[in-house]
Amino acid sequence: MQVCVIGGTGHIGKNLVQMLLGEGYAVTVITTGRTPIPAGWESVNVIQSAYRRGDAEWAAFLRDLAPEVLVDILGADVPGIYEAVKPSCQHLVVCGSLWMFGEPRVVPTPEETQNPCGFEGYARRYEEMLATRERAQADGIAFSAVMPPNICGPGKIPLDGHGGRSIEVHRSHQRGEPVTLPEPGQTLIGPCDAWDVAQGFFLSIQNREAAAGEIFNVGSAYALTARQFIEVYAGIYGVEIPIEWVSWEEYATRVSPNPGANYHFKGHMCPDLTKIRTKLGYVPRYTPEETMERAVAWMRAEGML
Repeated sequence: MQVCVIGGTGHIGKNLVQMLLGEGYAVTVITTGRTPIPAGWESVNVIQSAYRRGDAEWAAFLRDLAPEVLVDILGADVPGIYEAVKPSCQHLVVCGSLWMFGEPRVVPTPEETQNPCGFEGYARRYEEMLATRERAQADGIAFSAVMPPNICGPGKIPLDGHGGRSIEVHRSHQRGEPVTLPEPGQTLIGPCDAWDVAQGFFLSIQNREAAAGEIFNVGSAYALTARQFIEVYAGIYGVEIPIEWVSWEEYATRVSPNPGANYHFKGHMCPDLTKIRTKLGYVPRYTPEETMERAVAWMRAEGML
């Protein structure tokens, strides 16, 4: 079976490609070329091309590839991708985010809208995802979506105590410098290893009939409170990281006014894994603590710390 992975050299994609190769799939990877090709990919058809939303040449390129299964990890133009590959594609699997459901009303959070998504890009992509699922169902083509929370693990600087992915902030954690958080520190943060995110895509491909028409959460088996999140980093770095508590109003206006950063300490990221566990047999390999430790070990191995 031919599987094409858009974004196959990235954080999630590298893990997915290794899983597919292990099961004997013929794999084509589309990459921008910014990320090195991993060793051992001699059998992978690697094509360098930019993801271009609404571009006729890009659509024609995808149509000519004629993949049986297409995995779009970037997810920037799901309707356009679908229309381009519809003549050949039997299964389209796309990547979303737990953020797309909006600020959770229910924890653990199931695969359904909770509140209007406060982030324009995510909101647009979510609407397009749902509309494409409807079109695929009408056309008799399998469509699946995978919704990760906070992606962690080797290959990318992990979420830090300021709500970003900054190596300088991680260096400050390593030095034991104080972190300011909104009280009471009970917001749930769900670091999920990129391997476990990739597992969601892989199981969807392996179980097309069960995955057809479904949106699946992926994640670790449990989440950490904001307080625990900082305590885990303190343990990994072997220091004490003091936490200075402020009100949410002060945090969002003075400490961290960027909504993309402060939302990590506002909206719970604790996905309900019941559906993917029941339908696809998903079992997370890594705990939040383990994936955070793996990410820090990677940063050290890369000479960042």
